[in-house]
Amino acid sequence: MKKTLGIIGGVGPLATMFIGEMIVRRTLANKDQEHIHTIIDNDTTIPDRTAYILDRTKENPVPYLQRDAQKLAAYGADIICIPCNTAHTFYDDMQEACPVPILHMIRETAKRASKHRAKRVGVLATDGTLAAGVYQQALQEVDIEPVLLKKAMQQQLMTVIYNYVKAGKDVSRELWQPIEEELWQQQCDFIVLGCTELSIVNKELRLGAGYIDSLLVLAEAAIIACGYEVNN
Repeated sequence: MKKTLGIIGGVGPLATMFIGEMIVRRTLANKDQEHIHTIIDNDTTIPDRTAYILDRTKENPVPYLQRDAQKLAAYGADIICIPCNTAHTFYDDMQEACPVPILHMIRETAKRASKHRAKRVGVLATDGTLAAGVYQQALQEVDIEPVLLKKAMQQQLMTVIYNYVKAGKDVSRELWQPIEEELWQQQCDFIVLGCTELSIVNKELRLGAGYIDSLLVLAEAAIIACGYEVNN
């Protein structure tokens, strides 16, 4: 039985549009009617997740995420996904408030790394995601050692995410290269793009087979969960 997919978007807006494109391109279909019925709520009013994780005096995004999940379910979504890694810090709160299953982007990404038989995986993610420890925990649960950037390079990554991708600016190869080199030098088997804005960087720079793109993993997991096949 085919299921309807709901996407909680706006976190960020460009990543939301990109996962919609990914799902269409990766679904095995020959005509319009063979694609997934998808409901996208590009809710740009959701407060910044990293800001709240690092400073609990900031506005709490959880009520917004719960509201959007409930709204999508009311509109007919059978499965929900959220193209924002940092939002998965609040996964349990969202799932408890939602009457339909929510895919867990980070656990799916860790499973993908495990299928590749990785032992050491670099994690590129926001300060909030790293502070919450969700990637570290998910990788350790499948016996993979997470490897993080040092402080200075993590700051450069946050600049890429917030000052470039979220601001609609292109990221150059020169800006990106020192970030990836730091992880490759630490003998990582793969690097996880654990922020959906970095999926945009992957699209623009074509980063290569050494990367595991969490947005692509989520798109493929959504296709399968909705009863469709992935077009390889």
